[in-house]
Amino acid sequence: MPWRARAPVLAGRIQSLDSHIAFASLGLSPIAISIGPLDIRWYSLAYIAGIIAGWWYLLRLLAQPAAPMNRQQADDLVFYATLGVILGGRLGYVIFYGPEMILHPLQILKLWDGGMSFHGGAAGVSLALILFARRHGLEWLRVHDYVACTVPIGLFFGRLANFVNGELWGKPTDVPWAIVFPGSHDGLARHPSQLYEAGLEGLVLFAVLAFLFWFTDARRKPGMLVGVFLIGYGLARFTVEFFREPDAQLVGFAARTGLHMGQWLTVPMIAAGIYLVAAAWQRSVDHPAQVTRSQ
Repeated sequence: MPWRARAPVLAGRIQSLDSHIAFASLGLSPIAISIGPLDIRWYSLAYIAGIIAGWWYLLRLLAQPAAPMNRQQADDLVFYATLGVILGGRLGYVIFYGPEMILHPLQILKLWDGGMSFHGGAAGVSLALILFARRHGLEWLRVHDYVACTVPIGLFFGRLANFVNGELWGKPTDVPWAIVFPGSHDGLARHPSQLYEAGLEGLVLFAVLAFLFWFTDARRKPGMLVGVFLIGYGLARFTVEFFREPDAQLVGFAARTGLHMGQWLTVPMIAAGIYLVAAAWQRSVDHPAQVTRSQ
């Protein structure tokens, strides 16, 4: 390309760097702590923080009347949910975002290299909760309701970790808070879509579910809270994807279908959420549930 033709493009990139936030200036690093050859990453800490904070909040919820399980069962549930998140999240990523990894099975085990799918994790947790409820003789739908209230906490920490990693950035923009991510290799300022998701999927969704739990009788209508979660997450993810770049390996898919993979995956979630909320109006728990005591 002749210099005269390239000049406006280069000038635009230089202006982008001068007038917007350079990610490097934030002093962020994917590595939180280095202990000898061992690097502890913020992404790993985000998972741990989400599980611990979610477990603490779950105990607060279970302390209220009409709880579907007791403290001992809740402690057991953490193991099931953690296993569901890790296995489901990784397998979901392989199926939806990296099917080529099937040809290299050892690559699937390298969790430290990143690559987790929320939709796969949600399916994994749901299956784990059903197995957990059957083992303890509990109502699986009510267990889902209580766990759904805690999930936005993990989503919030996870999206913050995405931002610290400088990954999953948004589309080019001129908004004042746009950030130039070094990994984009084009020098263009972009939407910090990770923070949009942290706000909507994390803070806003947590506040909505907390209001319904603490100030309404939603927790006495099996399926209501998990249904609201599915609708809320689905709408938040579907909306933010318009400001986010598709995954590099799925750019062609987005161009062909008109939507990102993440948006397509939210459609059945929203539909399921609407069904659960509608059905929940016909159900109610009029007295505290009789939970099974683990021996």
